[in-house]
Amino acid sequence: MSDTPAAPGAPAWTIDDATEHYLIDRWGNGYFSVSPEGNVVVSPLKERGAQIPIVEVIREAVEVEGLQTPLLIRFQDILRDRVREINEAFNEAIAENKYQGLYRGVYPIKVNQLREVLEEILDAGKAYHYGIEVGSKPECFAGLSVHADNESLIVCNGYKDDNFIRTALIGRKLGKKVILIAEKLAEVRAIVRVAKDLGVEPMIGLRVRLMAKSAGKWAESGGENAKFGLTTGEILEAAKIMGDAGMSAAFRLLHFHIGSQVPDILIVKRAVREAARYYAKLRQLGYPLEFLDVGGGLAVDYDGSGSTFHSSMNYSVKEYAETVVYGVMDVCDDERVPHPHLVSESGRAVVAHHSVLVVEAFGSIEKTPEEPLEVLTPDHKLIRDLLYTRDHLAERSLTESWHDLVDVKEEAQKMFELGFLDLRVKARVEEMYWQLVERIQERAEALDPEEVPDDLRDLKRHLADQHICNFSVFQSLLDHWALGQLFPIVPIHRLNERPTVQGTLVDITCDSDGKVSKFIDLKDVRETLSLHNVTKGPYYLGIFLTGAYQDIMGDLHNLFGRVNEVHVFLEEDEERGWYIEETIAGNTISEVLGMTQYSAADLAARMKAQVDAAIKSDKLRPTEGMRLLAEYERGLRDQTYLTLPRDERRDIDNGRTSLPPAAK
Repeated sequence: MSDTPAAPGAPAWTIDDATEHYLIDRWGNGYFSVSPEGNVVVSPLKERGAQIPIVEVIREAVEVEGLQTPLLIRFQDILRDRVREINEAFNEAIAENKYQGLYRGVYPIKVNQLREVLEEILDAGKAYHYGIEVGSKPECFAGLSVHADNESLIVCNGYKDDNFIRTALIGRKLGKKVILIAEKLAEVRAIVRVAKDLGVEPMIGLRVRLMAKSAGKWAESGGENAKFGLTTGEILEAAKIMGDAGMSAAFRLLHFHIGSQVPDILIVKRAVREAARYYAKLRQLGYPLEFLDVGGGLAVDYDGSGSTFHSSMNYSVKEYAETVVYGVMDVCDDERVPHPHLVSESGRAVVAHHSVLVVEAFGSIEKTPEEPLEVLTPDHKLIRDLLYTRDHLAERSLTESWHDLVDVKEEAQKMFELGFLDLRVKARVEEMYWQLVERIQERAEALDPEEVPDDLRDLKRHLADQHICNFSVFQSLLDHWALGQLFPIVPIHRLNERPTVQGTLVDITCDSDGKVSKFIDLKDVRETLSLHNVTKGPYYLGIFLTGAYQDIMGDLHNLFGRVNEVHVFLEEDEERGWYIEETIAGNTISEVLGMTQYSAADLAARMKAQVDAAIKSDKLRPTEGMRLLAEYERGLRDQTYLTLPRDERRDIDNGRTSLPPAAK
């Protein structure tokens, strides 16, 4: 859709308009807002700390650090704040309800295993004895090495072989509270056997398969058809296996998990009460359980709707903690058993907010040309029909005009397929068609939504531009492509300007699925995003709440690798109140080729052989051949994404902000 100004007499666009339009105050959770200059700013500690304009971080990364977009920005202080909020919520609920157990949360490192992320979380969690959860052998090896607080837990989930069990029990030898969660009876037998071999007393947990199920995309994680978990009979059999081995005291924890991103607090309530009943009945049978692990599922409100939609949640962290604490306490008091220590495995809620993916839109694919309709001459019947439709738009019904328009388009296509239509006429018909569609859409938008004819309700999506962005959906937003996960997407600057374009985003892969065409909305899902004219300088979009899973699950489609990354910390002693602590360069071309069995040295050698052959056959001069070879080898060290020219583009702030220049 061509860039169109605001309607005459329309009220001025304000920062409040931008905040409401993009729902920033809803999904932002106090971490993200808009400055008076129209820039998205980050408040990593909410009202307790300084604000950071994202556009300033980009400027320093580009001009000082020499990085290019796409750029992943990690605001590490947000991690610390998330750890604090979850732990404090449980501790307050425990105190208010006079609950007799403790809270010992663990971070599931599968959600984001990056070392600096994990270390920051553990450092922030020291005061709370906040531990970790691992779900594979590699995660177990990593977890043991970074875990330093023997009062916190290491919970081991996932299917296990002897090596996994042996590695976990090394932690027990070191005095760590490592709890092996058995997913099936064979694992209970294996844990008992390996523990005897090592001469160590294990801590064993059993995952119960609840009848309660979640909702949304991860509903099948729970219920009787769940991948993991033991039935009631299997739990009793597992306890007998431990008892027969003289390890009854090893049965320390009961665990359940109903799925990721649980949107409805009522689902949490049902699952907690069902699991608490299992715990109470097992205690009454004499088993020495200490811990009840409620698993993951604490959701993130990606769309800001505060609803039970799969991309949202109808509760707060505080309500979640209160639900767990009270639900367990109520059942235990009813059954007259001790309150267990509570464990939760919240990962998404800890890390989602801390990272922002910044991509640059460097071009657009538009349906409507900028050429005025009037220059098109009526030298063909189809053109005359279109001009008649244009001239009578105001006096005919929109439906009638739309039907005439579609008829002309279809007739033009039939004539072209039969060889009766000149290319120049076909081009004019297509241009006029889209220009008239835009005019019909403008009239339809002026109507009451209930009065818009059914035929015209989908026009906005058909008219939407496609903004071409320098990134790969498969590498950086795999959950959007694979699961339809919604992420908030907002221009990180120019929010003091009214957006004039409706568009979708397409990446630079050669796959038609490399696009983002579903966007957050309060009621359902939007199919277009309000954007600005991309030709007026570098145009940056922030894709928010990407800290959970996206870093790890990225795919090398088209061999686009990891993106550039910067880590930002607050610092009161800095003039700006923040600084870039570390930069991590994205993958080079040679690195991603190496992941697919291409050696950079071998590639260069093969190219040299071809250049030498071209020189010998007089196809190339020697100096030209060496220059081409050097250029090829230099290109192997380049990054996988496009290097967009800066000398032909305006400054980052596009002349619209009052940002100070970054220090050189």
